[in-house]
Amino acid sequence: MDMAGTFHSQARAIFDSIVAGEILGLIAHPVLAETYYVSLRVYEKLELEEPEKKAQKLIEWLYTSPNIELAEQTLELALTAGKIKKEYSIALTDAYVIASSKLYKGRAVFRTREKEIQEKMTELGKKYNLVFLEDYSSKSEE
Repeated sequence: MDMAGTFHSQARAIFDSIVAGEILGLIAHPVLAETYYVSLRVYEKLELEEPEKKAQKLIEWLYTSPNIELAEQTLELALTAGKIKKEYSIALTDAYVIASSKLYKGRAVFRTREKEIQEKMTELGKKYNLVFLEDYSSKSEE
């Protein structure tokens, strides 16, 4: 984790709840690859030793955690993600997060309203349960 990262405390609250078994985390399989890539870039930027091993360890923890479930790789999930990507022109991994939340009746959690999501926020918000960590931060963290 990037301890100095923006919205760290909000993300930490979610992960603490997952680790404590208070909530179940759900991750779509393609998001694991994206998380590996992003965490590797963060670890490299922070100049940590062995960033590849640290990124791999994070993904292995997510994959094996008893309170995190991988969304089943079904045809329905793939089609739903593809339809969301087409309709809203968002990143495929974001489409998978939203599709997983829809199929599993959960909340799709995002760090911020990225440009591609911001443009379609009104439409997306009407159809899907989206949560943005930026909505729960104080101005001092930004």
